[in-house]
Formats: sequence, C-alpha cells, structure tokens
Amino acid sequence: MAETTLNGLVVATDVTFEEYLDKYAADFCEYVGGVVVKMNPVTLRHYQLVSFLQTLFATYFEQQPIGIVVGEPFVLKLPDVGHGREPDLQIILDESRSRLHDTYMEGPADICIEVVSPESISRDHGEKFQEYELGGVAEYWIIDHVHTECRFYRLGSDGRYVRQSENSEGNYETPRLPRFRLHVPTLWQENLPTPSTIVRMVDEMLA
Repeated sequence: MAETTLNGLVVATDVTFEEYLDKYAADFCEYVGGVVVKMNPVTLRHYQLVSFLQTLFATYFEQQPIGIVVGEPFVLKLPDVGHGREPDLQIILDESRSRLHDTYMEGPADICIEVVSPESISRDHGEKFQEYELGGVAEYWIIDHVHTECRFYRLGSDGRYVRQSENSEGNYETPRLPRFRLHVPTLWQENLPTPSTIVRMVDEMLA
C-alpha cells in the first residue's frame, strides 16, 4: 500500500532524478531525496491566485522582456539540496536562462512563488523556505490566502533570507523587476482582475 504523508502520496522510492523527470514530474509530483511524492489537489482559490499571478507576470514580461514566468509542473532542481520541487511559479530572468532546460531549471530561479493551501502550510513556510534559502533562490514569495498575508524574502549577504515589506499603499516592489509592483490587497479580493484588467494594470505600472 502506498504511504500517505502530510505532503501527499508517496508513489515511488529509490528513484534517480532522471527517472523522476521521465516518469513522474509531469504528474504534479515532487522529488525529495530519492522519494517521489504526488502533491495533493489544489483548492479553487489556489488555482485562481496562481492563474492571476501567472497572467500578471506574463503580461509584464511581454512589455518588459527581461525574463519569463513558468508554472508547475515545471521542475526546479537545486543541486545543493538534492530535491526536485515544482514551485507554483518561477521567475527566470535572462541572465539565468543558460541554466534553463526543456523540463527543468538547473539551479536557483531568480524568484520562487508558492501559493499556500491548507495542506501545504508547513511545507511552504518550513521545508521549502529552508531549501530555497540553501539553494540560493534570490527571492521567495509566499502568498498565504489561508492567513491573508504575503511574506516576501530576499537573500542577504550572509546567504540567509531577510523578510521584506510592502509599502504604505500595499505594493511590493523588487529591484529584480523594474517598475513591477504587486498590490497585495488585490490578492484578497473575491473576484480577481480579469486578463483585460491585468493589461491595464501593467500599462499603468510601466507608464
């Protein structure tokens, strides 16, 4: 009988990273020290938030072509950690694209974003926080609609994450994405912006 953990269903053990990519990665599984774990189904709100953010970034990069956004089940391989994770979203800037393969990112993405679900609270705030920090992911954003809060972290000069804050207007800005701003209160609206509204939002950012 397959083992079930808080993080999902263990579907295979003693698996190499290459076997994981070939057989399991496309099925929304993660690779943790030779163990393949199938992630639990996401909630509707999780799906809506990821879709909104992915559209927001894709629209931004269309007008500001300095990188790309990729979503799960695209794999992030962190050699220093030995795991293959599937972040909800990865921001990969042009200077990092030499490490981008067809099915996975070799080494740290520039920004990893996880949208928290009830079953992923400890994983996103704990395990992945430690792995992304150790693996050198420059920024880690946790969008926690369960607790209606966002946590933004940047690597400091000592290689440890330092929490950042949005400004008095509720906007988070990062030097990695010129003129981009994420209006945090928008994430908690019942109805998230439509694609046409997102285009206008990005136009206003870059005006």
